[in-house]
Amino acid sequence: MAHVLDDLDARGLIAHSTDPDALRSALSAGPIAFYVGFDPTAPSLHIGNLLQLLTARRLQLAGHKPLLLVGGSTGLVGDPKEAGERIMNTKETVAEWVEHIRAQASAFVDLDGPSAATMVNNLDWTAGLSTIDFLRDIGKHFPVNRMLARDVVSSRLDAGISYTEFSYVLLQSLDYLELHRRYDCVLQTGGSDQWGNITAGVELIRRADGDKVHALATPLITKADGTKFGKTESGTVWLGAELTSPYAFYQSWIQAEDSKVGEYLRQFTFLDLSEIEALEAEHLEKPGLRAAQRRLATEVTTIVHGAEEAAAAELASSALFGRGELADLPEATLAAALREAGAVDLKSSDKPTVVDALVASGLVDSKSAARRAIADGGAYVNNERVSDPETVLTGDILLHGTWAVLRKGKRAISGVSVS
Repeated sequence: MAHVLDDLDARGLIAHSTDPDALRSALSAGPIAFYVGFDPTAPSLHIGNLLQLLTARRLQLAGHKPLLLVGGSTGLVGDPKEAGERIMNTKETVAEWVEHIRAQASAFVDLDGPSAATMVNNLDWTAGLSTIDFLRDIGKHFPVNRMLARDVVSSRLDAGISYTEFSYVLLQSLDYLELHRRYDCVLQTGGSDQWGNITAGVELIRRADGDKVHALATPLITKADGTKFGKTESGTVWLGAELTSPYAFYQSWIQAEDSKVGEYLRQFTFLDLSEIEALEAEHLEKPGLRAAQRRLATEVTTIVHGAEEAAAAELASSALFGRGELADLPEATLAAALREAGAVDLKSSDKPTVVDALVASGLVDSKSAARRAIADGGAYVNNERVSDPETVLTGDILLHGTWAVLRKGKRAISGVSVS
């Protein structure tokens, strides 16, 4: 069986690490405790966090013990970002989000067994910490010149950065020190954008306790043009179904670029590398089938939302374009798919016709254009070609008594809700 570091490396999951040989020796010597942290800056985790959770799961499968930290205190402060000062959320909001994220994160690791994960909250050791003790015991180990040299800080000096955000690195470093003392944690993982914070924690432990610990960072996941992956036209792709529906989540993966799909398969799925290579070869031979993207979307949606939701999203993706039965779709999945496609609401009391629906949905820009599309045989309702422009969307025509899928030609999809 390959060493976990070799597997992570083969999957493109190592951007930085401290003393790779020493880290390999530590991981080989027996189970270690490691941690990864998540700040509650929203009510849900997102795709970037997912990479950290899956990396934690890979280490756990190799026998190591995850500590999943939710930042009840760091979430009140905010990690500095280059774009400007973060908006501070209320203590009540942060406390609520902590519970949401704890529940989300715990679903990706085993909480029982010899490598059981432990959920921790840094508010437990900061809530009672006095300012004097924090400055004496932690602040004294941080040279200001090094803090000023950090990229995210130096880029903000002209525009201004608050002492609150400037001090964030001390709090995150304290987390590593406390987890080292409480759980013998010797490895922190995270994204490469956190490398400065992570290595500051390594240095704090060396200065405060004289111990050597380790750090490992995954690369930032990008699209082919270098922009951050996990952003769509509708915004961030969240793990919470209430913010990003399983259908929309599935679509974000099936739209992966050809040049990146193999990379995403390695990083976000647990498929064997040989199977991924076979999918890449199939994709090169028949790119139009998008077999690699479909497998990627199914695998990741199953990991996050479960096999049933993944199957429903896959069915919806096919059914909307006439390759499956629309009537078989659960209403929640159909509704999410049509909302994602820009569905609009119509009143049943207005007795909307197909022409009205095509115009309201934006598939055509006028009633005359709608009639032309129908006359040319290019307009569909629920994947059935429409011949009568005066057909009223009511009764049995509507799926689940409410929804109609509209299509113009082969690819232009929208829909309406009639109530």
